[in-house]
Amino acid sequence: MSDDEPTERVQVLVIGAGPVGMSAALALRARGLPATILEADPEDRDRSGSRAIYVHGATLRTLEHNHAGLGKQLADAGLVWPTRRTLFRGEEVFSRTYPDEGGSEGLPHFTSLPQVRTEEFMLEACREADVDIHWDSPVETVESSAEGVRVVTEDGEVWEAEYVVGADGARGPTREQIGSEFEGDRSENSYIIADVEALPDDPREVARVFHYEHPALDGRNVLVVPFQGGWRLDIQCRVSDDPEAMSQDDVVADMVAAVMGEEYADRVTWVSTYQFLQVIADSFVDEHRRVLLAGEAAHLFAPFGARGMNSGVADADAAASAIKVAVGAEESAVARDEIEKFAAERETAAEWNRDAAGAALRHLRGDGIVVNAKKRLAAEASEWWEPAGEWLDEAPYGPSGGPPIPVETKY
Repeated sequence: MSDDEPTERVQVLVIGAGPVGMSAALALRARGLPATILEADPEDRDRSGSRAIYVHGATLRTLEHNHAGLGKQLADAGLVWPTRRTLFRGEEVFSRTYPDEGGSEGLPHFTSLPQVRTEEFMLEACREADVDIHWDSPVETVESSAEGVRVVTEDGEVWEAEYVVGADGARGPTREQIGSEFEGDRSENSYIIADVEALPDDPREVARVFHYEHPALDGRNVLVVPFQGGWRLDIQCRVSDDPEAMSQDDVVADMVAAVMGEEYADRVTWVSTYQFLQVIADSFVDEHRRVLLAGEAAHLFAPFGARGMNSGVADADAAASAIKVAVGAEESAVARDEIEKFAAERETAAEWNRDAAGAALRHLRGDGIVVNAKKRLAAEASEWWEPAGEWLDEAPYGPSGGPPIPVETKY
């Protein structure tokens, strides 16, 4: 195969067939553009674990707009838990039950389901939308120029595209190939995440429950979140903990039993340990404004507030909008400006999400006397002053709302 002549020429190439890559392809098709995806994994890839379970209402609406029925499918397949509770050292400090699912446009405020199910619905939508997916196609090089992008896979296949959306995750080659680097830091302590299969006619209340300093786990913080078919436990380790030892099957089973009840001890289906990264690429676009980064290729956040996949879908949608304008522009300067506008908006959004997740991380870590004193005082006051309990309930997820519109940017 010659290196001089491409074997395939396409208008837009998406690298990565995860939720963000498939979202980008669907957004391109919704704007009347063809979409081709290169995915390193085989079609029958193993996607174990619940992973990104919380799908924001804004994400559901975006997917529904880009492929009619997709948002509704995810909402119907997922679970909307009506109650949220927070406990401090075993004592309830906040509880609220909502009378309905909320949301807008016929879609709920959120839905909770395993990421593998989300991907299944997205993949079927891609097939319906005539998205061309090439499995077993790991990318080796991405070279951009003023005229377009040349992509070569590991097996020597050569592609040329006007634009590329890099949605190949933190370990994918696209970010490095365009000379962009992650900047940020890593959490000092680790977290253990366990999926627990629901019991038949599960007796547990369908509620999201956060435990500050759970007494049965020697004062570690624990989050319990229901999703369709199961429960997610997030256990915050101390810096001094050995996460490998704590993630052993028997240890996890004991912790699950202590938090949820003995009947759940043998229902653990997946365990993983993480040190959360808080990093953002120093540029979401290449120097020629032909490659656009989206999702974990562009940023990684601590999971508080479920900002990862949801912000990635927003990246993908914005990238498709920018590319639609750029390919139709008569002047190259207009096309370049549109791609830079994408980068400025999504980099600003990433910075906002990083800071919001960081605020939650600092709150949970309890660095310093002041933070810990505030939590203790709020717990004491919650019995007679509801806002104190509400603060304890909301703080582990970071500020709500949305990112600002960029005013001054580097572009």
